[in-house]
Amino acid sequence: MQPDGAGTFTLTATWQESPAQKDLQALVEPAKLDGVTAMATGDTLTTTQRRTAEAIVNIFETGTVLSDYGQVTLIPGDSGHLTFGRSQTTLSTGNLGRLLQQYVTNPGARFGARLRDAAMRAQAIDLTLDTDPQAHNLLRASADDPVMRDTQDRFFTQRYWQPALDAALQRGIRTALGVAVVYDSYVHGSWAALRDQVDSASGRATDLGERAWIRAYVTARRDWLAHHAREDLRPTVYRMQAFERLIALDQWGLERPLRVRSQEISELTLNAIPPNCYDGPQPGSRVLALQAPMTRGLDVRTLQLALSDRGADLRADGAFGQATAQQLRAFQQRAGLPPTGSADSQVWGRLLA
Repeated sequence: MQPDGAGTFTLTATWQESPAQKDLQALVEPAKLDGVTAMATGDTLTTTQRRTAEAIVNIFETGTVLSDYGQVTLIPGDSGHLTFGRSQTTLSTGNLGRLLQQYVTNPGARFGARLRDAAMRAQAIDLTLDTDPQAHNLLRASADDPVMRDTQDRFFTQRYWQPALDAALQRGIRTALGVAVVYDSYVHGSWAALRDQVDSASGRATDLGERAWIRAYVTARRDWLAHHAREDLRPTVYRMQAFERLIALDQWGLERPLRVRSQEISELTLNAIPPNCYDGPQPGSRVLALQAPMTRGLDVRTLQLALSDRGADLRADGAFGQATAQQLRAFQQRAGLPPTGSADSQVWGRLLA
């Protein structure tokens, strides 16, 4: 297998914690390990491998290669309660509060002031956030702010990627696929318990060999998920099934392009704009109305937030659909404006006054 460049690499530089800095120059030299190319043999993975491993877990978490920075999820019966962001950090663990605190204390945070209350409640693990639609909409909208995306990248690197990479290397796991398996378990949970179970049943990776140990671990975790006492965890067995397919394809180096759960991981998809993030058009720069295909953008999200602030039962997803048109007409009627369902200069004047 070949990496996106050519040849194999030993990476001698180390990762910075911020993914925004992950394109720093690295010193590399040709190498070969067990006949597998694009494989880490030093203290870390290549840039290509890391981004691919992260993309796999992004797909597991939010169904997209770049992940959905604004995804808000609440699964009935989930002990994590409200979850948010590219790796779905949870309210009950306190991690949502930690993430939001980092964001709101950044002087450049566009939604810093408006999310300060939610940050305080999340730090207190206030479960009423589960049913606060205005807080949910603010979280969704915050994904439009590059500061939030950078904050999430740093947070998840510090909380999940770096500890997972350290744990993998300490156990002699150096292939890109092996590290991806460990990283997924750090994000999904119960890495230590399953690791110890496999060590007891099959031996450690240093004795058994990395690939044999990873196969045993994926099998054990698949069975554990499939028969878990929590019914909501059983369907997530798809994660291990995806890894089993990559193992069967001998994709230990995670050579791109790859297809995981019908999602393409390639240079094109990794360099696209993150899903459901908008940097324009600006509010008031065009008339918004219901049409096909639906109008999408920052101005639509701003309109939805303003309506939500006034009590509208509306999801601020940035897409102008039937619900947005209905809530806009209701606002126009209350404001004494013609109920056209279109956001023109009069509407923006009232909403942003």
